[in-house]
Amino acid sequence: MRPSLLVSGAASRIDGPLLFLRRTLNVGLNHAVSVHGGDGRTRLGRIAAIDEEFLTVELLESGAGLALADTVVRFHLEPLHFGLSTGILGRVFDGVGRVIDGGPPIPIHRSFQIDGLPLNPVARARPHDFIETGISAVDLMNSLVRGQKLPIFSGGGLPHDRLAVQIANHARLRGAESQDFAIVFAGIGVPHASADYFRRSFEASGVLERAALFLNLASDSSTQRLLTPRFALTAAEYLAFVEGKHVLVILTDMTNYCEALREVSGAKGDVPGRKGFPGYLYSDLATLYERAGCLHGLAGTLTQLSILTMPSDDIGHPIPDLTGYITEGQIVLSRELDRAGIYPPISVLPSLSRLMKDGIGRGSTDTDHPALASQLYAAYAKATQARVLASVVGEEGLLEIDRKYLAFGAGFEQELVSQTSARTLEASMEIGWRLLRALPKVELSRLSDAQIAQYIEAQR
Repeated sequence: MRPSLLVSGAASRIDGPLLFLRRTLNVGLNHAVSVHGGDGRTRLGRIAAIDEEFLTVELLESGAGLALADTVVRFHLEPLHFGLSTGILGRVFDGVGRVIDGGPPIPIHRSFQIDGLPLNPVARARPHDFIETGISAVDLMNSLVRGQKLPIFSGGGLPHDRLAVQIANHARLRGAESQDFAIVFAGIGVPHASADYFRRSFEASGVLERAALFLNLASDSSTQRLLTPRFALTAAEYLAFVEGKHVLVILTDMTNYCEALREVSGAKGDVPGRKGFPGYLYSDLATLYERAGCLHGLAGTLTQLSILTMPSDDIGHPIPDLTGYITEGQIVLSRELDRAGIYPPISVLPSLSRLMKDGIGRGSTDTDHPALASQLYAAYAKATQARVLASVVGEEGLLEIDRKYLAFGAGFEQELVSQTSARTLEASMEIGWRLLRALPKVELSRLSDAQIAQYIEAQR
């Protein structure tokens, strides 16, 4: 640690989570500070803004009880760091990296800045290799690739928490040893009940042994919420790029992060953009999402699944809109499917994994995987069109082929998308082939003659 400087009598104003100080020395943006109050408490913070007269400090804990005259600030002259080792696996932390599971402190092997280290773009390798999540609509139709950043677009009340836990429990890298695969899970602004659910689920399944769990509660400071994904991603970068593990990071809920960013930016007086969010929302989100990837010469990789709830189910809202520009696709949850009792309610047609082609097929999953996924997608799209037509003319007015597509669509949702337990990719593919056997051969234009002969006609 570099030497620190102690300053008293500089506090001029407290506004929510922000402490404004008269500028009496030269310090850097994002430098860590410790705020000592007259109540005997010490609060961690960091410098969020600097001008010629004032410094703005983001308090990571409540400012209640602070008196301006008694406030003493220690400037640490360096950004916030997180001390790490493989001992973080199996442990539970709060939103700013403090152990909250009642266990001993983490032995520190290396210390890293929480904002991440800059990476030369040419050092990045193209993401590849299939990660099996156990979710058919993801594995078969929108495959997750090692090193990818793939968000899940949900809505209020949809079962994204359950889906996040299920993916964390069953995700694996096919062909790799289990000890080489790790999970970093961050709950951002979650209620106490959700935090308890995450913790109990991880402990009951045994996945906590190879996971690090970060829990930022809805009752915590909004400024602390801004740091939770950064602490989690710093832990993931250490495991991936220092310890050589393949790490899956699950961040939920990024909408809570963005709402906290809007609150803090408004308190700082930043000029608002769309719907009151700061104009730098895109670049701020990019500083988180772009920390996923593979690097040339390093064995470990970092894959991101970030979950966000779309306000009013609006996919054009700034949060999902900007997220879609940065990430490599999206998995969309459907309220209509959820009301129909389909779990997980993944809407296949608007979902997309742009890197799917790099992680499936010969030598990775199955030679016939790409063709099967393409044929299922095309058939389900026609089933959706048949439903629209049936809503106008009635099912009796449909052609025979349209009625077959209606039956295919119902079977696709009830048998492939809906599932009560995790499935292997092979089990998902078998369901897909079985569904396609209900369609005439002439409709299977995405399959080769050999595939039709082997999987369709030979099994009829």
